[in-house]
Amino acid sequence: MLESTADVVSDGKVVIFNYTLRTDEGELLDASEPGSPLAYLHGAENIVPGLEAQMSGRKAGDAFDAVVAPEDGYGLREEPGLRAIPREAFPPDAELEPGMELVIEDDEGELTPIWILEIRDEVVIIDTNHPLADQTLHFSIEIVGIRDATASEVEHGHPHGVDGSHQH
Repeated sequence: MLESTADVVSDGKVVIFNYTLRTDEGELLDASEPGSPLAYLHGAENIVPGLEAQMSGRKAGDAFDAVVAPEDGYGLREEPGLRAIPREAFPPDAELEPGMELVIEDDEGELTPIWILEIRDEVVIIDTNHPLADQTLHFSIEIVGIRDATASEVEHGHPHGVDGSHQH
């Protein structure tokens, strides 16, 4: 008897899952809220590549641990990394906070994510590396649902909520 692919994680499916994320030392970094699983569109690069690869072929009800190397997670640290940017380079009314992620545009129009580490009187210390760069990620996963993505979700490259009804 052939198994249906309707309930198997594959490209074009919205996968709904609970997770915890820990460091090598077991420190809790993040977790889904009880009763509020995360949804992502498989094959659309919504989650780190190493976790997405380990989700492929799984079914609703599967629970497993996934270890993701830095190269398949948030990458290895790259230079220049830490930089000081003059405070006046940011809009004067911008409410900047340490830990905040921003996207900046360079002179060539390239968009780059940055993370604010510290705010001083004259400068803002930023890092161009994700805070979890160089870290091995330890996920505990429970897949609670799989559904076909709507045409709108595929077009937008992400799910519109767990049931696909969120609009934007």
